[in-house]
Amino acid sequence: MNFKNSWLVGLVGAALLAATTHWEGVRYVPYQDVANVWTVCEGYAGKDVVPGKTYTPAECNTLLKTQLSAHGEAVLKCVTVPLNENQYDAFTLFTYNVGGGAFCGSSLLKKLNAGDYTGACNGLLAWDRADGKEIPGLLDRRKFERDWCLRPIAVATAAAPVVAEVKK
Repeated sequence: MNFKNSWLVGLVGAALLAATTHWEGVRYVPYQDVANVWTVCEGYAGKDVVPGKTYTPAECNTLLKTQLSAHGEAVLKCVTVPLNENQYDAFTLFTYNVGGGAFCGSSLLKKLNAGDYTGACNGLLAWDRADGKEIPGLLDRRKFERDWCLRPIAVATAAAPVVAEVKK
């Protein structure tokens, strides 16, 4: 991990929570996703998903925050260059979907660690399939992640004091 990214450890902001819920949806009863993996809540696909169980909103909220934090840590473990919060959020949302191993072994990470931020963000678009199949909506998600990744962080600047010339 790049030392300059240490402030991001465990960060799960409102924008990341909202984006994950938007793209994953919420389902309280487990189902098999397009790759036949048992999934519940906002796309949680852990081995501990209990088929047939109805999960509560509180359980789903806890799973979401815990998993986003864990996937964010996976991102930071593999990234050797400084990230801004938008880049971190976009790569964390992506990693939540594809897994830490896929992110850490990806060509987009190689571009990122080489300092090619734009190439890395654009590399998200190549991940528009699941289990080798084109998935409707997945390219839209990747475009969202790419755009988020490329969005600059607005820096607040203090306004210079206005000095009026006083005539005597």
